[in-house]
Amino acid sequence: MSIIRPFDPADILRFNNINADAWTATYHNGYYASYTAQWPDFCVAVEGAFDSSLKAYMISKNEPPPPDPQHHGHLTALSISPSYRSLGLARVLMDILEGLSGPSEHEGGSGDGHDHSHCGGHDHDHGHSHSHGHGHDHQHGVNCDHDHDHDHHHHHEHGHGEGEYEGRRDAVDAWFVDLFVRCNNHRAIEMYEKMGYSVYRRVVDYYQGMEGVGSTADELDGFDMRKSMPRDTSGRYVRSNGRDILVSPDQVWS
Repeated sequence: MSIIRPFDPADILRFNNINADAWTATYHNGYYASYTAQWPDFCVAVEGAFDSSLKAYMISKNEPPPPDPQHHGHLTALSISPSYRSLGLARVLMDILEGLSGPSEHEGGSGDGHDHSHCGGHDHDHGHSHSHGHGHDHQHGVNCDHDHDHDHHHHHEHGHGEGEYEGRRDAVDAWFVDLFVRCNNHRAIEMYEKMGYSVYRRVVDYYQGMEGVGSTADELDGFDMRKSMPRDTSGRYVRSNGRDILVSPDQVWS
């Protein structure tokens, strides 16, 4: 049993058990504070229902402001403690991001349609940790655990009342959701593909200069993975041959 609530800047004093992971980076205090100040609805934390310790968190945002034709939801960091992996929690948090990035109620939606009660025995999303930031939001790692516990039922309750993220009155109606992942992080890529994401382009040397990354092309390059939101009815923001499209980091940040 766990509780999903808004991420608080003070949570950085409690997430050592989550960030002690080879794929996860820890940044300065202002980095997390800036996200909670600008995109509070897009930043959530998961704590235990009985011990109140931090189990997971997600930092995300939407940019650039509408009506820009590139307006999208962006996953910056999603990290889960080892004891809470393989329970489908990554899927629950991604549902929140996608719901907030989709159409709002006044635009014809009646909610995101996602069920935030979750049973680990029937969901095959992999528990994972990743961090994606470094100033330009360009570090992303995922540690996926593929050992599923098919007998463990894991229910998520919202800390501020059931249905807090169901109504989506503040959804931003973005065109797509994206994230970046190292090209050699095969478990993460597989997990996101099962969630409906696909490679849009390969960013050459996206992780250049990151400490401990390595020197092979697959370690230095990053995949920009995307999933269209309902607004993108023509599939304009995704492509089938994204692995063959090579771009430079400057083309991503411009």
